[in-house]
Amino acid sequence: MPPHILILGGTTEARELAAELAARHPEVRVTTSLAGRVSRPGALAGDVRIGGFGGAEGLAEWLREHRVDAVVDATHPFAESITANAARAATDTGLPVVVLRRPGWRPVPGDRWHPVASLPEAADLLPRLGRRILLTTGRLGLAAFAHLPQLHFVVRSVEPPEPPMPPDVELLLARGPFTLADETALLREHRIDVLVTKDSGGAATAAKLTAAREAGVPVVVVRRPPLPDGVSAVADVGGVLEWVGRLGRSGFSQGR
Repeated sequence: MPPHILILGGTTEARELAAELAARHPEVRVTTSLAGRVSRPGALAGDVRIGGFGGAEGLAEWLREHRVDAVVDATHPFAESITANAARAATDTGLPVVVLRRPGWRPVPGDRWHPVASLPEAADLLPRLGRRILLTTGRLGLAAFAHLPQLHFVVRSVEPPEPPMPPDVELLLARGPFTLADETALLREHRIDVLVTKDSGGAATAAKLTAAREAGVPVVVVRRPPLPDGVSAVADVGGVLEWVGRLGRSGFSQGR
């Protein structure tokens, strides 16, 4: 049986990693798992599975059943439960696991950032900062803002968000990357006076931070959740390829 790597995907980096592994390690079988929340995920190199595993126990069972040798968690930095389940399943099966996390954003001079630990904490802060809010935190979690009828929310999301939502909402369905001109126009046309974002990192949606800085708009930034104890992380696809190369030289762990 060829070595088998499972990528927990859904990010640009996961897509790039699957392609690089297929090109550089043709002897390795690559499976990318997607949660199924995006209706048109696009083509991926290697095998693809859609849907959840049923928690850490279900993932561990799947790893054994499909004779997986290593796990790469390349999910979104805020996919906290998936990351925790992957770490536990890898421990239970004795498999090596690495987390691929793009670097987070960092403020620069002129930024008016307000770091918070959660979406509810962001919601508590908003009434003191402004009345017209650009919310770019994804389609989940809008319930945290549902108790703020006095605020107007412009919600940008790739897919339609799930209720409950704030009563005064304007929905924009769009997928990045976005240019600085795009983001500057969006802030101006919708008269935005507060931006709310998660610290997703990466370049695809970073232009909104520059636009906010140039417009003097405060930004509420939700900090990333911490990684599980004992889990190592790399910052880019190259780091994962080096990790896979070391596994190949020492022999893949056989959690079978």
